[in-house]
Amino acid sequence: MEDMDEAMRAHFPLSFGKPSKPKPHTSGAHSATRRSTSSANPAASFSNPNPDSRPDHGARNDVFEPGRAGSSRAADESGVSVEDEDDGAMIGPPPPPPPPMAAGSEEGDDGVIIGPPRPPPSSSEQNDSDDESESSELDGDMEDLRRIPLSNEIVLKGHTKVVSALAVDHSGSRVLTGSYDYTVRMYDFQGMNSKLQSFRQLEPFEGHQVRSLSWSPTSDRFLCVTGSAQAKIYDRDGLTLGEFIKGDMYIRDLKNTKGHISGLTGGEWNPKSKETILTSSEDGSLRIWDVADFKSQKQVIKPKLARPLRIPVTACAWDHDGKRIVGGIGDGSIQLWSIKPGWGSRPDIHVGNAHSDDITGLKFSTDGQVLLSRSMDSTLKIWDLRQMRTPIKVFADLPNHYAQTNAAFSPDEQLIFTGTSVEKEGTSGGLLFFFDRRKLELVSQVGISPTYSVIRCTWHPKINQVFTTVGDKKEGGTHILYDSSVSQRGALVCVGRAPRKKSVDDFEVQPVIHNPHALPLFRDAPSRKRLREKALKDPMKSHKPELPVTGPGFGGRVGVTKGSLLTQYLMKQGGLIKETWMDEDPREAILKYADAAAKDPKFIAPAYAETQPEPVFAKSDSEEEK
Repeated sequence: MEDMDEAMRAHFPLSFGKPSKPKPHTSGAHSATRRSTSSANPAASFSNPNPDSRPDHGARNDVFEPGRAGSSRAADESGVSVEDEDDGAMIGPPPPPPPPMAAGSEEGDDGVIIGPPRPPPSSSEQNDSDDESESSELDGDMEDLRRIPLSNEIVLKGHTKVVSALAVDHSGSRVLTGSYDYTVRMYDFQGMNSKLQSFRQLEPFEGHQVRSLSWSPTSDRFLCVTGSAQAKIYDRDGLTLGEFIKGDMYIRDLKNTKGHISGLTGGEWNPKSKETILTSSEDGSLRIWDVADFKSQKQVIKPKLARPLRIPVTACAWDHDGKRIVGGIGDGSIQLWSIKPGWGSRPDIHVGNAHSDDITGLKFSTDGQVLLSRSMDSTLKIWDLRQMRTPIKVFADLPNHYAQTNAAFSPDEQLIFTGTSVEKEGTSGGLLFFFDRRKLELVSQVGISPTYSVIRCTWHPKINQVFTTVGDKKEGGTHILYDSSVSQRGALVCVGRAPRKKSVDDFEVQPVIHNPHALPLFRDAPSRKRLREKALKDPMKSHKPELPVTGPGFGGRVGVTKGSLLTQYLMKQGGLIKETWMDEDPREAILKYADAAAKDPKFIAPAYAETQPEPVFAKSDSEEEK
């Protein structure tokens, strides 16, 4: 029996059972997504290798050589270096490390420590060393924050048009993207692999562009703003929780309507209150809503205008504390309101003609002293909220052709960055410009795409990664820039995760459905002989020449049956109806009834009997010839 067991065991591999999943080499995964970061030449930094074309990171390159006493792997596991003596290496375990030098001790010529060991350091010395280490760590952290993560790049694809909305939750694990193709895609870094596919796709309103997305403060819900007049609320998994009510478009005063009456342009969740959101619309109003009640609004804000018109509000934003709101008006003005008891529509700060075109993005700083405004007039302006008469700095020559282009701060708010659009005759492509907040000068410009415009951008503070959305009329995507040495989680989690290999259990047999009526035997189609006879009767298929027309109803196309009705045909065949009008003179046919009309006038003839002159008819030509 033992011999039989040994023989059976010899047929099985040594690692019988489910093989262990090989761990990918993260260095190899990130090398496949590496990009050039030449700030001097932005066009050179457009390279974005495809993560799917990376090598198999699970394969090992260890080679076993039978002639050697042992492999390098065995040396690592046992801790004993076994090599040939010819190489000059030691045989046996490595020597122990030398002991530390003691205070006041002396070293001899042979390096032996003489004297007692050094006593432990005092508390003051230890605190000083801890402070130095903490300060060095803080300096290192600040340098990491100021360092732009540009060494690697991945692209989240799936949209067929420009990606106009972007939202990353506060933990940095879930990303929302909205597009002009009317859809919202949801990505989860924890569940994605190197294929970078979305796990859910939504279509909030059919035929309406997605213009803004915003997470709640707790990241359990998100706000979706489209081109329709109603905003929607979804939960974290993409299930609809409700949509806000639409107002009556025939009411002139916007304060009396229950909701927006035109398409929305933007929206944002209150950063401090998980039950309050803000929306702006083309109807010329901003509205504050309570998420608990979708049928009523909390506040209607009408901007200050020179004339009582409906000028659209193109952008809106909350400040960091959720106590102030700002709106970009279609007339180029920026208006700011402070939320306080008894506040109304009158703005606290009004800056007229802040931009010469539509304002596409507004952003408060964390300290509430600086405001960024991005516009379609190709400018980015920095405002001091303490003196809003004139901007601190104006950065020009930043092309912008999309109504959702924004500007944002870095995590430490020392950098300001925004994207640019592709121009028809331009050669620069879609770029990302970084400016220094203190020096107010250009720090770097990064090429994102040579053919697509850059619309939305954000720099996530926790995972230290830069998100940018690009696209045009045919394709759209989301570029994620990161650095494997500085960034955390996020894209680093999914890049090194290879897609799951298909197993035998994944095979599904596709059943073959046999429809008996689809077989020729049971088909109701007519025979070939009948089809041929029908084709011969059809003048178009048989190319039959047209018959000459000799008269209505005889041998031509008109009236083949000598009458359109069956009754007329039978009466003509029986001789009851004779068609003699073709050979009859019309004048003679009228004069047949002249005597009867003179003797017994009817209708209006008796009224003119006394005043009507006697008609004199001309003689026929035939009588004159005779």
